[in-house]
Amino acid sequence: MKKKLKNFHNELRSAWKEHRKSSVAVYFTLRALVIICMILEFLRGDLNNAFLCLLSLTLFLVPFFIEKKFKIDLPNALEIIIMLFIFSAEILGEINNFYGAIPYWDTMLHTINGFIAAGVGFALIDLLNQNTKSISLSPVFVAIVSFCFSMTIGVLWEFFEYGADIYFRTDMQKDRIVESISTVALNEEGKNVPVKIDGIDHTIIFSIDKDGNLVETLVEGGYLDIGIIDTMKDLFVNFIGAVCFSIFGYLYILNRDKYHFISHFIPVKREI
Repeated sequence: MKKKLKNFHNELRSAWKEHRKSSVAVYFTLRALVIICMILEFLRGDLNNAFLCLLSLTLFLVPFFIEKKFKIDLPNALEIIIMLFIFSAEILGEINNFYGAIPYWDTMLHTINGFIAAGVGFALIDLLNQNTKSISLSPVFVAIVSFCFSMTIGVLWEFFEYGADIYFRTDMQKDRIVESISTVALNEEGKNVPVKIDGIDHTIIFSIDKDGNLVETLVEGGYLDIGIIDTMKDLFVNFIGAVCFSIFGYLYILNRDKYHFISHFIPVKREI
């Protein structure tokens, strides 16, 4: 264990010497903030949030692990964005409730995720394209694969959120209040014809507690949607992020000098 920690610190020193001081500085700054947050959560007795802090500290190591394991270099900008993304999602979003307090916080993060994931998918194909003489894939194909990779990551994440909500009773797929619904479940004749209900003012939920008592819960303002709107919104903004990067990635292949800024988001093969 000591040897692994020593090797990791050597990697950080090496990164510092390789003119990547900004990403290493961001790493140590965010790590210090997360450790402080974790200590506070322990003192408050909130082990769930403390675990999220520990998870964040582990995720911060992922970029360095990927570089060492797969012999690739992550651009400075991409490393910083990944670490800030983790901090924004777990520490600010979950623990400090930015998801609930700040409108569109979740939307912003899912859009960024779509953009970054498309960059990773683009790099996988572009590296193959540049380093294999027998393969010459068209820019359109590379852009399409980049887009599909990003959307697949987005779908898998929504699967994770759904699984967490079902099996661990979380609320990762945030509920929404809607004022109208259209459903065949309320068709009295059992036909496949939706019944439309508009102008819903409130709904009442009846449930039975552990003691067998009837519990009445009032939902003000409309009907409680249980996650489908949030899921589709997340996939849609992921789509926007993926499309944006795929277009720029396509242009980057055609003219790497003119669209050089895209290289800041694309992992590259490490030169030995």
